[in-house]
Amino acid sequence: MIEHRFEDGMHLRLVEGKQPGRAIVYIHGLGESGLCFENLITDARLAAWTHVVPDLPGYGKSDWPPRPMPLHEHAAMLAAVIADRRLSPAVLLGHSMGGVIGLMLCEQHPELVRGFINVEGNISLEDCAFSSKAAAYRADDFLATGRAAMLDEIYRAGVTDLPLRTYHASIQMCDGRTFHLNSAELVMLSGSEKLAARLRAMQGPVMYIAGSPRGAGKRSHQLLTEAGVSWQAVENSGHWPFTDQQEDFVGRVLNFLNGLPPPPP
Repeated sequence: MIEHRFEDGMHLRLVEGKQPGRAIVYIHGLGESGLCFENLITDARLAAWTHVVPDLPGYGKSDWPPRPMPLHEHAAMLAAVIADRRLSPAVLLGHSMGGVIGLMLCEQHPELVRGFINVEGNISLEDCAFSSKAAAYRADDFLATGRAAMLDEIYRAGVTDLPLRTYHASIQMCDGRTFHLNSAELVMLSGSEKLAARLRAMQGPVMYIAGSPRGAGKRSHQLLTEAGVSWQAVENSGHWPFTDQQEDFVGRVLNFLNGLPPPPP
């Protein structure tokens, strides 16, 4: 059962695990919310683990902050969640933008992280499907017209694409200012083509999972390989491989979790 809590302006989804000392903290993508992970965190094969799924500030059911939060502040806020809830060291599972935030958290607070599962996290500009469209607008213009146009595009695509249907439900709750700011950051970071090298330099175990053939682009695959980052593809899936191919995805996650070194005493 998923427990929903609202603490200090943040909405959390929680599933208590059967074994103490095992926690996975999920980080959703741009415009998303923890809604996208609900089928994953209730999968019986992951029942040993406690699952903590925040809606980031400005996203989902969480409060909209007085000013939009940049990515590094999201990372710092999640570090506080891990520390305050005594989840350390936790496994991070970051999807899309969540992969970038997870990387920042690992860089800032490696002592809090036991392992990092990066799912379709931004690597190159090929991964900026919606963020590049939003970033092409000035902030005021995006709020005035761009956001509505994007919502309409996602709604129409979601008629035949189940993950986009769920995405449309989440993005309607998102603060447009936050979406635009984080979009611009993702475009800048992806365009630098340095994220793969930062992943390789990260302390601790890391696994990159891509959807194939409709997920991360070939340039991103190339950058990951050149940087020496081990990555794997979930076939017959797109940007949300945990929705498109849940059976396959959970199997890969379990292999990663079972291979982690034991946490420090």
